Amino acid sequence: MNLQKEMDSLPDAIVQYILSHLSNAKDVAASTCVSKQWKDSIPYIKSLYFPRNLYDNLTGGDTPDNIVNKLLSSTTRLEELVVYCPFTAAGLASWLSHLWPSLKLLELRMDNLFEQQSLPDGPSKLNCIRIVNNIESLKLWGVLIVHSPNWETFHNLRNLEIVGARVEDSALSDALLACPNLTNLSILACEGLKSISISLPSLVNCKLDFYGVGNCSLSLTSPYIESLEVQGCSWIKVLETHCLRNLSIANNSGRVYMVDFGKLGALEFLSIRGVQWGWEAVSKMLHMASEVKDLYMKVEFTGDYDVLLPFPEIDLVDFFNSHPKLEKFYIHGAMFAALCQKNSLKNVDSSFMIPSLEEVVITARSPLNAEQKMSTLESLIKYGVNLKKMRIRILDMKSSHSSADEFFQDVCRFRHFNHNIVSIE
Repeated sequence: MNLQKEMDSLPDAIVQYILSHLSNAKDVAASTCVSKQWKDSIPYIKSLYFPRNLYDNLTGGDTPDNIVNKLLSSTTRLEELVVYCPFTAAGLASWLSHLWPSLKLLELRMDNLFEQQSLPDGPSKLNCIRIVNNIESLKLWGVLIVHSPNWETFHNLRNLEIVGARVEDSALSDALLACPNLTNLSILACEGLKSISISLPSLVNCKLDFYGVGNCSLSLTSPYIESLEVQGCSWIKVLETHCLRNLSIANNSGRVYMVDFGKLGALEFLSIRGVQWGWEAVSKMLHMASEVKDLYMKVEFTGDYDVLLPFPEIDLVDFFNSHPKLEKFYIHGAMFAALCQKNSLKNVDSSFMIPSLEEVVITARSPLNAEQKMSTLESLIKYGVNLKKMRIRILDMKSSHSSADEFFQDVCRFRHFNHNIVSIE
């Protein structure tokens, strides 16, 4: 009893401060038993999170909808709502009708990838979101977007994240049209997309990860884009890129055939990854990224369609002359082999140097052309006047020939003479 009196005597500001650090719905519900004063402060809660398995063992006919609704209906200033436990479209509509004046962040685990959409008049979780058209951040997990959502325009929405979605091209396009002022867009683990055109004038950061055979096409028009990550596209067109600083393109399932970018004068970081890229796409990216400071390359082959070809010879001197600001360089397999062709280091001008390179990470996959590879390693040390760190990664070389052992011994000897810079992983 004395403890309860002490809790009741706490100033309202202190109680509300304590509750502002609680967001888990179970903890918030338990706090109502502390004292009447704590229970009366629940309306001022600003953030609530309902975990996935919170109501697994319900009894007495209760449903997650009812329990969530009971707690949400007692709030008046809720700004952030995260719901991972199961819910119905009717329940969602009820909550959002109550919360929409104050709600700024909404995150939902939709779990409707397989729901039947055959009844056009039936409730839709996706359409319910239109109620909170003043929110600033929206994140949806496991959502089905095969029909255009019946949304109002979300003028205040700045952050949109969709994870684990099954979509149709036109439906996703219509959803994005309702979010004209986005600055951050993430569409991750997305299935079903074939072609998408995105035009968002305020977009700054964009992450796109498309599942499937990797043959999606993308057109992006966002003049202020600063960071772009794309996975699963074969054709990529982004013409307004004067603000682009970070660019990552990968295709784990398919091939990259075409890249079409505007000037990349602000680009600082470039990552290109995948099993196969058309050589025109690789060379075009390297040509456009002449100002890049951090370059990550992990492409195994070039060639068109099913023809897998190695990289053609790349002149080491020309490459570094064309990328004078390069500070960090990750070279994997094919690119390293291309820089190690026997003609790359003939007749090097005495004034040649690699001025900005500070760190290089090299992955070697084969002992072939070992002499040229060692020459390239030595040249990086010799001409890299500011080189501080060289990491050499030697993958399991499937060779029964002694050349693999000899190459490894050469690398170990090279490390010994340059131990202050070189390490082997």
